[in-house]
Formats: sequence, C-alpha cells, structure tokens
Amino acid sequence: MSAPHPKYASNDGVIEAARKALGKSLIAATENVGEIRLDVKRESLVEAMRVLRDDLAYQQLMEIAGVDYPDRPDRFDVVYCLLSLTKNHRVRVHVATDEVKPVPSVTGLWPVAGWLEREVYDMYGVLFEGNPDLRRILTDYGFQGHPQRKDFPLTGFVELRYSEEEKRVVYQPVKLAQDFRNFDFMSPWEGAEYILPGDEKAAQAPGAPTPAKADEVKK
Repeated sequence: MSAPHPKYASNDGVIEAARKALGKSLIAATENVGEIRLDVKRESLVEAMRVLRDDLAYQQLMEIAGVDYPDRPDRFDVVYCLLSLTKNHRVRVHVATDEVKPVPSVTGLWPVAGWLEREVYDMYGVLFEGNPDLRRILTDYGFQGHPQRKDFPLTGFVELRYSEEEKRVVYQPVKLAQDFRNFDFMSPWEGAEYILPGDEKAAQAPGAPTPAKADEVKK
C-alpha cells in the first residue's frame, strides 16, 4: 500500500554535502528522527542560507520558528525550515541568539521572511537586523512583553476591552475573575475524608423510599 503522504528523498549524503558547501559557517550537522538539522553561526547566516538556496537547491523558505531555552546564555533558537522542490527534501537551519544580539535578516533572499521574522520578534523578542519593517504582527498595539517566552506570566500584564463609560477601547491591568484556587483531584471513590460539594444532596430525604437492591428482591 502506498504511503498516505508524499515520501521525501533519502537523507543519504545530505550532511556531507552541507559540510562541504557551508564550510566554517557550519557549527554542527545532525540527523534525528529522520530530519536533518544544521546549526550555523549567527553572523554567517545570510551567506549560509544563500548557499543552501543557490548551491544545494533548497529553494523555498517554508517557516521561521522560535524556541526558548531560558537556562542557556543564548536562550533562543531561530529555526528556518527549508524545502527543495527539485530534490523533494527538507532541512532545518538553527541559529542561537539572546535578547540583545540581532539575527541577520534573510528578507534579501526570501521576501516572505519579513512576515515570518515579525512573528518571531513578536512572540519571543528576537531582533532581526536588516528587516525593513520589524513591528508586532500578532499581538495588539502597545502590548508589553513577548507571549512565548517561558518567563512571561500566563495572565499577561494588561487587558484590552471596550469601555461603555468612555465609549472607546481601554487598557487596564489584568484582573482575574476569581483568586487562584487549589483543586483537590482526589475522587470520591478514593476515600476522601471530607464532604465534596454536592455530596450533601446524597443524604436520604425524610420519607423518601430507598430503592431495593437486586439481591434484596424476594423471588
């Protein structure tokens, strides 16, 4: 039976070709779960991507993603997903950086990178040097922080709502509808030593008949 999705070309020889083409720009090349990962130097990113596009025929930039590793000095990985239409093959290019050091923009190679870099900037705060329009693209105007950082509070800082009193959109500090509660996930069948909400209804009401059990029915 044929595969339910298009089968990509083999990884044989891909790492060797990348090492030869990228030279000193390549930090590491690994294969894991059938995928090729290329770690390149941040300052050499644009030239490395040009080589991958023009010399190794990875014509399309499919996606740019961010990953946050807070315990690392260079806490962010910027991940570029490349596709070769002629080879029917994919590779991932990783670049490490932090909150301050900018990553060279690849908009000169793929104009679509402008939007993709804005997403990574908006979500993680990674700066891209050379992007002509590095603005937020997913969060609202005036949003504080970067939502996908692992040190970003889940409730955010401010909330946006329409005020009937002022007849306009206003920003206000986040106010939770109720305090955080501690939930006890012990089920009644595990022998909880307290009365769960609603258990008081299980008490037999005066005068109400008790249903007979099956083994109590006289034959």
